[in-house]
Formats: sequence, C-alpha cells, structure tokens
Amino acid sequence: MVVKTHSLGLLGMEAFEIIVETDLSRGIPAFDIVGLPDASVKEARDRVRSAMRNCGLEFPVRRIVVNLAPADVKKAGSLYDLPMLISIINASGQLERDLSDCAFIGELSLSGDVNPVNGVLPMAIEAKKQGCKSFFVPAANASEGAVVQGLKVYPVKNVAQLMNHLTGSEQIAPAKPADPTKTHSNYNIDFSDVRGQTEAKRALEIAASGGHNVLLIGTPGTGKSMLSKRVPTILPEMTFEEMIETSKIHSIAGLLRQNASLVSERPFRSPHHTVSPAGLTGGGTIPHPGEISLAHNGVLFLDELPEFSRNAMEILRQPIEDGQVTISRVNATLTYPCSIMLIAAMNPCPCGYYGTPKCTCSPKAVANYLAKVSGPLLDRLDLHVEVPAVDFNELSSFEKGESSAEIKKRVDKVRAIQNERFRGTSITCNARITAGLLHEMCPLDDDAMQFMKNQYQLLGLSARAYDKLLKVGRTIADMDNSEVIKKLHIFEAVQFRNLDRKYWK
Repeated sequence: MVVKTHSLGLLGMEAFEIIVETDLSRGIPAFDIVGLPDASVKEARDRVRSAMRNCGLEFPVRRIVVNLAPADVKKAGSLYDLPMLISIINASGQLERDLSDCAFIGELSLSGDVNPVNGVLPMAIEAKKQGCKSFFVPAANASEGAVVQGLKVYPVKNVAQLMNHLTGSEQIAPAKPADPTKTHSNYNIDFSDVRGQTEAKRALEIAASGGHNVLLIGTPGTGKSMLSKRVPTILPEMTFEEMIETSKIHSIAGLLRQNASLVSERPFRSPHHTVSPAGLTGGGTIPHPGEISLAHNGVLFLDELPEFSRNAMEILRQPIEDGQVTISRVNATLTYPCSIMLIAAMNPCPCGYYGTPKCTCSPKAVANYLAKVSGPLLDRLDLHVEVPAVDFNELSSFEKGESSAEIKKRVDKVRAIQNERFRGTSITCNARITAGLLHEMCPLDDDAMQFMKNQYQLLGLSARAYDKLLKVGRTIADMDNSEVIKKLHIFEAVQFRNLDRKYWK
C-alpha cells in the first residue's frame, strides 16, 4: 500500500506542493529516495532512521521506496526529512490518522529534534492555497508561518512531541504571529546626530519623499556614510503587503530573525565593495536572492562606489529601472523583486581630496578614477549631491540638528499625496512613475517648461535624465504642496544634476 503525505517545496519566490509517497514491500531491506533528490535529500535516509530509533519508534526492516512528486522537479535541502518520517510511520502502521489536510516540513537531527529551515512563509501561503488546515513546522519557524490567516501552524520541537500530538495524548498549541507593529524609535541612530550638511539633508529628504536614487560625493570624513545610514529612519512605515513580500525574500535567504513573524523595518543593505555580481543579483545552482533583492522595499547603500568591480556596478542598471532581477541558470530561471532606493557614496579622486590643497592626484589619475563609474549608471541616479567638509563651528556646536522624527512627518505627508495620486495603479512613489503617465502626472507651468527646455539644451541631458528631472521636480512640488511643477521646483532639481558635469565634465 502506498501512503501519501503532503509537504512543500520552494522555487524562487514561489512554493509548490510536494507529495511524499512511501511504499513498503517485502525484499532485501533498503531505503531508496526517488524524484530528482539532491545529495542533501538523499542523506535524509540516515537522519530519518536515527531519529526514529532514538525516539522509540520502530524503523521497518522492509524495502522502502520514497517518491517525491512531482518527479520532474529538482528537490534540494533537508526540509523533507519530517514528512518522510511521518510517511514511513504511517505506512508501517505505527500511526493511524487521516493526514490528508496536514502538511509537514522540517529537518531532523539524529536525536529526533526538528531543526529550522528556510522559506517557511511562502510555503505556509501555498499550504493555505492547497487547502491544508494544519501545517507542522520547526518551532523556530512557527512565528513566520503563523502570519497566514486560516491556517493552523504547529511548532514542532522534536519527533516525540509531534507523535504525542498526532496520537492525541498531548496537543501542541498553534503558534501565534508576533506583533509586527514597530516604530522608527527602534533605531539607535538619528539625523539629529549629523552636524551641518543642510543641503545633503535636504537632498535625502527629497529622495525619501519620492523614492529617488542618490549619489553622494565628497572628501573623506564629511559624513556621507553617516547620512546614508540614517535614511531608513525617515522612510515611511511599511505596508502589510510590503512586509509580506520583503519577509518572503528574507525567509528564503534564511535571514528572518528567530521567532520573528515579519520584517517590519525597511531593509538597509550595505555590501562590501568586494561583492561579486552574483552576490548582488543572486546566484547558485538554484538561484537565491542577492543583495539588491534583500534590500527590496528599502535601501541599498554602496559605499566607495568606484571600488566596486565594473561588472558589479553595471549589473545594477537593469534592476534599478525594472524593479526586478531575472537570474537564469541551467536548472531554473527565477525572478526576484528589487524595488530599491539606491544610495551610492564616493570620493572625488583616489586620495579623496580633489579640489583642495591636500590633493596629491594627477589629472590623469582623477580622470581614471572617475571613469570607473560609467555615464549610464550616473544617468540612473536621480540626485547628485556634493557633501563638503563640515565647518568647525557647526561640528563643535552642542546644538542638536533636526531629528529623524520631524523629517519623517514631512516625508509621510508627501507620500500620502502620492498614495492618493496613484490610487488604483501599481505605482508606489514618484520615482516609479511610468513613461506613459509621466506628463499626465508631472504638469509644468509655462515658466517651468521654458526653463526645462533651456537646461535640457545647455546641459546636454539624455531623455532618461529629462524624465528623472521631471520626477524629482514632481516630488519637490509635492513637498511644496503644489499640484503644478513650477520653475523653482525644476531649478532645485537641476541643482542636483550638476555634479556629473563638474567632476566628469
């Protein structure tokens, strides 16, 4: 007789149903696993056998064949250990219970403990779609699975506890999701810590208000990194849909905090400049999310931009535009979302002091250094901001600057205007306005139109730069509570597009 037990697998962002079929027959004792298992799945034979014996269960001395259906999809990881064990127990008659509405996932230790696995949140969502009522998962993953309403998620610590529950001798209480409600007061950094840099703060407020990408350029020690790390403290709170999507990515990558239900704060990812292109976009035999996807709905900060490899920098161009990255490998082609706010920081030359008496670089060295950042990548950065050295009086002052909470109130007000404007569309902020809606959403008055025309010709802007100026102007107009974009708004937007002319000439 063949016994079937429900489980789930993971491919990219999406989970799919796995049926664990077990057949016990007479013959030479053996334990075979079929259905395109990888090495980690095949090793389940020893984990299941030891776990059963150490938990007082009888491992059948029969010919055991376990099939993981569908058999044409590659199976990877150790999450099938628990459903295999349950299926064998059922097939051997040690458990008599209808499990047709239950699903199981979990890695087994040799002693029978159930260890955590990755991707429980998307699998819980799929289990609910498949009609499962009970979902048995490792205890450390139960909080993230419990987010799914209408599905009872049971935290399993070990096989003995699970058997007591299934036989009815001692019930496991369903897990409850942790409260994802958090505020930015959880951050231990604040914009009030930053002395001076009024213009840079203004630029970052514009960027946060419209979701724009930023390049900060200045000499060492002027506060570029300090400013960038404080941007998440002024970004709007995440919506529940954003929490779910971001948490799915972090769950797949195994980065959700233990006993956490959802990612409730916008991610801030700051990879080192030695990161590979695959580290940024994602990779592996079955591609896992990279840094740009882990920063989804948050901030990706690239410090010392010219020090990144050329391939790593150029690979960002398409994901920045599309808000998603597609990774193709022999085994799978997967797409991960990456709607990010990119903040890049750099020095103006190798020694870092270009334009000051301290600079020791030759003109050729400066040109070669700046040439590491290509024009097409620069064109995709909406705001180019110079961060000058801080005046001594400002640096030594005991007076605190404007706090993140005060700035965030203004950002929230501007985002509320955008939410109303884009209601009924997939657009989330001004930086994501599509080409078809650009002129409808960004009306210019006559003075602004003439000024834009003059600047377009004077600066030799590309069509993309023109679109970026319109979107930044739209954000500045929203900050000014103006429905129409005026000359003053375009003028300020243009001021943040001049640095590529100053340094890159």
